[in-house]
This record gives sequence, C-alpha cells and structure tokens, in this order.
Amino acid sequence: MGVWLIKIVATKLGETGGDAASMSMNLGYLTSTGIFAAFFVIAVAYQIKSKTFHPLTYWPTIIATTTVGTTLADFADRSLGIGYAGGTTLLSALLLASLLLWKRTLGSISVNTVSRPRAEMFYWITIMFSQTLGTALGDWTADSAGLGYTGAAAVFGGLLALLVLAYYGTKISRTLLFWTAFILTRPLGAVVGDFLDKPLSTGGLALSRYGASIALLAFMLCAMLVFRQRAATASH
Repeated sequence: MGVWLIKIVATKLGETGGDAASMSMNLGYLTSTGIFAAFFVIAVAYQIKSKTFHPLTYWPTIIATTTVGTTLADFADRSLGIGYAGGTTLLSALLLASLLLWKRTLGSISVNTVSRPRAEMFYWITIMFSQTLGTALGDWTADSAGLGYTGAAAVFGGLLALLVLAYYGTKISRTLLFWTAFILTRPLGAVVGDFLDKPLSTGGLALSRYGASIALLAFMLCAMLVFRQRAATASH
C-alpha cells in the first residue's frame, strides 16, 4: 500500500508541477509538454538501461509521466478545442491502442513480464498515456460534471476502495485490476492537486503551485524512505 500512496502523491506533484510550468511560468501547454516530454524520454532511456531497480530512478520517471501527462491533457482539452469529453475519448483510444499493441507484440500486458527493453518501452508508454487520460478524466469529472474537486476526489477514492475489495475478495484478473487502479490514481491526484492550487472562486485553496510542488516532493521523499520498495512492488 505504501507504493500506491507514493504513486498518488506523484500524480499530485505532476499536476501542480505541470501547472506551474504551463500557467505560472506562462510557458503554455505545448512548450511545457515539449520540455517534460524530453525529460520523460531521458528518464525512460536511463530506466531501461539500468540493470537493477532503484526508487531514485523509478519514481522520477513516474513523475516525468505525470507532468507530461498533465500538460499534454490540457493541450488536448483546451488548445485543440475538443473539450474534456473529446480529450478523454481521444486519450482512451490511445491508451487502448497501446495496450492492444503491447499484447499483440509480446503476448502479455502483465507487469510481471516487464523484464526486457521492448516490454519496458511498452510499459512506460502505456503509463504515460494512462497519466494523460487520468488528467483529462479528472478535469472532466470536476468541471464538466460539476462535482468540484472534493466531489471528484470522493468518487475516484471510492472507486479505488472498490478495487481494493475486488483484489482481496474476488479472482478478477490482477493485470486488469492493476491497470484500472493505475488509471484511477491519476484523476484522484489531479483533482486533489487542482484543489490545492486553484483559486478560491473555483473551489480551490489558492496555494502557491511552487510551494505545493515542493511540499509534495518532500512528502514523497519521506514516504520513499519509510516504505521499503523493490521492483515487484513498484510494478504492481
């Protein structure tokens, strides 16, 4: 459970960090996406090259997927003019295509099989698409559906709780549960991240994006020290 806590915090950090670059620094969604995409490619290349699991390389790669996911989803939703519904639909299709291509190419999408470069490449691309979809889904639920940040957080938190019950109480495919949980942690982190830094007039706390990002990073580092991790737990 400690690993999933770190994952949720990482998604919050991706939301506040992505917003800090695109909005507070006024870099815009496309430029910010390009910058974070470069970090993502470098992090993934280093992660694939590494022969052993280490939290200080794995989690920065996860953060890279959440930041590029935040700005890419915002670009699709707002700059392309397709809205939250259109962005969610487009990103859902990309995620499904990634999973289907992975399955067709290597025969399995289970994270237990991620031990070779090709599998790890599919793994990180799929994670990036899941993070991007999660951002769009969180925005759609909080804004278009009118649930607000706290209401949307309650919805996604409740869905994750149901997945925990399904994990311990049913024989549903662990691979299906893993990817579902991985997708749902992103909108939960996104709406909580928005709750921290959005204006009071829209239901947020209006905290500094920089301050929130630093606080989340500090909490994440502490959690990494407290909870023991290894490759298997970080993957599933």
